[in-house]
Parts: sequence; C-alpha cells; structure tokens
Amino acid sequence: MSSFVRRRPWSSQRSHGKTLLCALCALCGCVCAACGYSLAGRGAFLPSYVRTIGIPTFVNRTTVFNLETLVTQKVRSEFIGRGKYQILPQNSGVDALLNGEVTAVTVTPASFTTQNLASRYVITMTARIELRDLRENKVLWENPAVMFRQDYPATSGRNGQTDPVAFFQQDASALERMSTDFARTIVSAILEAF
Repeated sequence: MSSFVRRRPWSSQRSHGKTLLCALCALCGCVCAACGYSLAGRGAFLPSYVRTIGIPTFVNRTTVFNLETLVTQKVRSEFIGRGKYQILPQNSGVDALLNGEVTAVTVTPASFTTQNLASRYVITMTARIELRDLRENKVLWENPAVMFRQDYPATSGRNGQTDPVAFFQQDASALERMSTDFARTIVSAILEAF
C-alpha cells in the first residue's frame, strides 16, 4: 500500500490564506473591542448610574452679550443629540453636574487684503468646564482652560475692528457657528474622555 500526500491546487491554498487572514482580522477586532475602544460619539466613559446631567447656564466673564445663553443652549442640544442622557437646566436633583464659565473671547486679524484690510479673523474662546459626579462627589472631567479657535472670513465694513463685541454685532452668524463647534468639541471630549 503506497501512501502519498495530495497537494492542493495553488488557487485553493490562496483562498485558504485569505480565510486565515480574515479570521485573524476578526480576532484583532475582538481584542481591540475588549480593550475599550469605541466608535466616536459612542463612548461610555461616564459611570452607568449617570442618567441625568444638570447643565445650568454658563457664567460669562466676557463683554460679548448673551454668549453664556447661546453656548449653554448649544452644549445642552449637543448632549441631547447624543440621545443617552436626560439633560436638565438645574444644578440639583441630577446625577452629574456640568458647570461652565466662558473666561475670554478674542478676535484677531489672520490675513489681509492688498489694501491692508483684514480678510479673515481668528476667534479664540477660552472656558473653564467641570463635570462633577454628584453621587460620589468627585470630578469626572475638567479642563480649566479649554481653548477653541475658529477662523472666519471678514464681512464688509469691518475696518480692521478686533473688538469681539463689534465683531459679533457685524457677523452674528459667526457667533452661532463658533458656539455650535465649541459645544460639539466639549461634549465629545467629555463623553470620550479626551
């Protein structure tokens, strides 16, 4: 009785290699999932018992009128959009409390036209944010100097104005866009523990 080893055709070995590669990729995916990686916006950094978050109106230490109201509304809306937490405007009767304080807003020219008029501005907003677990009375996330920068095109009639109040009076949509982007940045940082 003679025995021999039957070799697979080359294309069969190749498909076996692909199957093995797919299995290894799936295994790596399971290992990464077990390490705590998650999709952006789906992080579970907060304790499981945190169901309600109080977000009272931010404090505004700047001269920009009504900035605290707009930023607070945008942060609340961004949390609500994530769909996982109940957001309330009070600072009691909640599981966690988010306090914010806008400490500074500056507007500086970033580029100029050939006539030496500003063509783009950089807006910088600085804030202090703290998320506190009220059950355990501990800070879950904080940043004493969150800095957010955004650049915007100049609108006509600006005449080199760098005062934030004058800037936002002439370009109210810039304040709206800045507040929306700021809120998205803050909420993502909190929920994903960056």
